Amino acid sequence: MAFRDRLPRFREPSRATNPDKQSLRGLVTHRAKHMATRVKLHSKKLATRATHHAKHMSTRVTQVASKFPGSVVSFITRSGKAIASGVRRIPGRTVRSVKRLPAAFSDGRRAVVASARNFSAKTVDRIIGVVGEVLMTAGVFVLLFLGWHVWYNDVVSGIAQNNAGSELSDKWDNVPLSVPEFDRHPGDSAGARLEPEPPITASPALNTRFATLIVPRFGETFERAIAHGIDPKKVLNVRSAGLGHYPQSNELGEIGNFAVAGHRTTYGAPLGNIDQLRVGDRLYIETEAGWYVYRYRNLEYVWPKEVGVIKPVPQSNAAGADRILTLTSCHPKLSSAERVIAYSVFETFVPRDRGAPAEVAAMKAAG
Repeated sequence: MAFRDRLPRFREPSRATNPDKQSLRGLVTHRAKHMATRVKLHSKKLATRATHHAKHMSTRVTQVASKFPGSVVSFITRSGKAIASGVRRIPGRTVRSVKRLPAAFSDGRRAVVASARNFSAKTVDRIIGVVGEVLMTAGVFVLLFLGWHVWYNDVVSGIAQNNAGSELSDKWDNVPLSVPEFDRHPGDSAGARLEPEPPITASPALNTRFATLIVPRFGETFERAIAHGIDPKKVLNVRSAGLGHYPQSNELGEIGNFAVAGHRTTYGAPLGNIDQLRVGDRLYIETEAGWYVYRYRNLEYVWPKEVGVIKPVPQSNAAGADRILTLTSCHPKLSSAERVIAYSVFETFVPRDRGAPAEVAAMKAAG
């Protein structure tokens, strides 16, 4: 019969025959006694085997050590006896430790019960009141932070970005304050309007401003600077820019897609009203050479990883044939789960020596 088959099996105490063991203490005591019995039997077996091996090892070591001086032999013999003595004491120590478990459980249970009794309802009310005040204070601070970050910071950053855009355009030339009767398009003797070939504005070094975006639909003072690159810390989140040109997209004035990114909330929210654009709205990009005029066409909602929107022909591998302006931002507001894309098509270019387009001049006059 195997050794484990001789161990006593644990039996759940019968509540009918042992009514005094229905409590937690009785159940723990019963389980601890059973555990102690099993540990004792295992320990005896371990001690027997260890003693046998120790004696065998001591004999072999003594035989081998007989070649050494007597002091070495005496030391090794004493070591073997010490090991054997320590192994014999293992069962007793283990059994005593296990037997003390029920008392330890009982003492802990009494301490918990005593602490619970001393915990008065008044103390509970006081703790709940303090916790409630802390949570309310934290909630107020969170609301204040959200109000500052989402609303007030947008207003302040937006004003700063508008001022930065205006300062950039003022460096190129002073826009006439008189409002012309019509946009300055060249024509022939038959009255047909001639579409000028726009110059290609090469992008400067990364994070450098080189153009401004003017959208009358976004307000009479909306004029935000465009920098080359979309680095959040150096372009999109700063008050001197706010809009960034995708380096992977085409150059301004080139056949293809000039793609621009901007926040819809926070950091000035330059494209916060992108969903308010209407078909036919004009969008102007001003550079030192003049104004590139675009007409808004439509919106599209895509997943964040769909980078096909900045291809020369958005969402297509075809070769570009038109000049397209693409604005990209997050959707919905206060989230980056999706992207909202606004497409506009190039209409004309107004050189600076012909004066500002009518809407731009009107905005400058009102500002």
